[in-house]
Amino acid sequence: MAINNAYLEGVYNDLAARYAEQSEYLEAVHEVLETLAPVVEQDPRIEEQNIIGRIVEPERTIIFRVPWVDDQGKVQVNRGYRVQFNSAIGPYKGGLRFRDNVNLSIIKFLGFEQIFKNALTTLPMGGGKGGSDFDPKGKSDAEVMRFCQSFMTELVKHIGPDTDVPAGDIGVGAREIGYMFGQYKRLTNSWTGVLTGKGLSYGGSLARTQATGFGLCYFANAYLRDKGMSFEGKRVIVSGSGNVAIYANQKATELGGKVIAMSDSNGYIVDENGIDYKVIQVIKEQKRARISTYLDYVPTAKYVEGCSGIWTVPVDIALPCATQNEIDETAAKALVANGVIGVFEGSNMPCTPEAIAVIKGAGLLYSPGKASNAGGVATSGLEMSQNSERLSWTFEEVDAKLQGIMESIYKACADAAAKYGMEGDIQAGANIAGFQKVCDAMLAQGICY
Repeated sequence: MAINNAYLEGVYNDLAARYAEQSEYLEAVHEVLETLAPVVEQDPRIEEQNIIGRIVEPERTIIFRVPWVDDQGKVQVNRGYRVQFNSAIGPYKGGLRFRDNVNLSIIKFLGFEQIFKNALTTLPMGGGKGGSDFDPKGKSDAEVMRFCQSFMTELVKHIGPDTDVPAGDIGVGAREIGYMFGQYKRLTNSWTGVLTGKGLSYGGSLARTQATGFGLCYFANAYLRDKGMSFEGKRVIVSGSGNVAIYANQKATELGGKVIAMSDSNGYIVDENGIDYKVIQVIKEQKRARISTYLDYVPTAKYVEGCSGIWTVPVDIALPCATQNEIDETAAKALVANGVIGVFEGSNMPCTPEAIAVIKGAGLLYSPGKASNAGGVATSGLEMSQNSERLSWTFEEVDAKLQGIMESIYKACADAAAKYGMEGDIQAGANIAGFQKVCDAMLAQGICY
C-alpha cells in the first residue's frame, strides 16, 4: 500500500535513505505510516511539530559488548542492544530477545511496534526493546547465568523502575529474567520492579506466563463475536510452540476451538483429535525437546519436516505465534484457498506486507500483533503495578483484567477505524488508536520529546 500523504512519504523516504540496510525496521514504519494519512490531514499540528519525524527515531539507542566465559574457559563476546524509543506516556517498556539473528534493525522494528502496542493497553508505558545475538539454545545454565550477569552489568546503567522496565521475549524466559534480576539487585543494592516476567517467589505476577496467548484469544474472540462468530467448533492452527503458542492453544480450546497443528523451527505436527497443550508444555518447558517428539506421546499424530508447510493445513482460524514474516504471500494464498475466516497475529509482524494484502483483499478478518498480542505487555504493566504497591493479585483477578484490556483494545481499534472512514480495518484502527495517544502526549509536552 502506498503512503498517500506528502509529509508522511517524505519522512519515510528520508528514513529509508538513512537506514537502507534496516529492512525489518523500515517495514514496520511503512506499515504504520501508510494508515495515518487521515489523522495527519485532520490535525495540522502533527506536521507543524514534525510528530512523525520524531516518533520514528528512537530517543536513545544503546549498543554494547557482552563478554562472558563459556564452560571451556574461553572468553566469548556478543553484542547487546537497548533501544529506548519513546517515553511520552510512561517509562520505556519492552522485552529482551536473545537469539543469534538479533541485530539493530530487528530491535528497532520491535521497539517501534512496542510504542503503539503499549499505548493500546491504556497503561502508562512507553516503547522500548532490547536483546543480544546470544542464543541460549545448547548453552548450560552456568553459561547462560554468566552471560546474563555480564549483559546486566552494562544494562543496569540505563534502566530503572521509573525509567525503563525490560521483560522477556524469544530466548528470554524465567531462567534468564531471574539471572538478570539477581545481578541488577546485586549491583544496585535495591529491590525494585525493574524487570517483569519474574518468578512468583520474587515479585512476578500470576497469569504472566499465559498472558500473551490468552490475550490473543480474548482479542480474537471479541473480533469474532462482533462479526456473529466464535471459536466454537472451529479448526485452528497455532504456529510455534513457545509460551505464546502453548497458551493460545489452551485458551482457544477452552473457547470451543480445536487446535490441530503446531510447529517449531524444525517442522510441524498435525493431530486431528486436537493437540494437547499439556503435552507441548512437557516437551518444550521440561524436556526442551523438538516438537517431533509429540509422536512419542500421541502416535496417531503426524509430523512434517519443515515449518512453512503448516499454513497448507485446512483450518478456520490461523494464529501465527512463532516469529516475524512467517506467513508470506504463498502461505496467505494457501490459507485463503482452504477457507480460513481469520488471521490473528500472536507474534510480532508474522505476516509480510504481501501476505496482509492477500488476507485483507480476500475479506478475511485480520488483526496486527501490536493489537492482538498486547496481552503480554499488558500483564507486565499489571506486574509493575503490583510491585509498586507491594502486593499480589490472584490469577483470576489478573486474568479478568487481561480479558477486559484485550476486549477494550479491540473496541478502540474498531472505533478508530470507523471514525476515519475505514470501518472494519482493524490494522488501520490499531495504528491510529495507538498513535493518537502518543501524539497527544508529545504535543502536550513540547519539542523535548
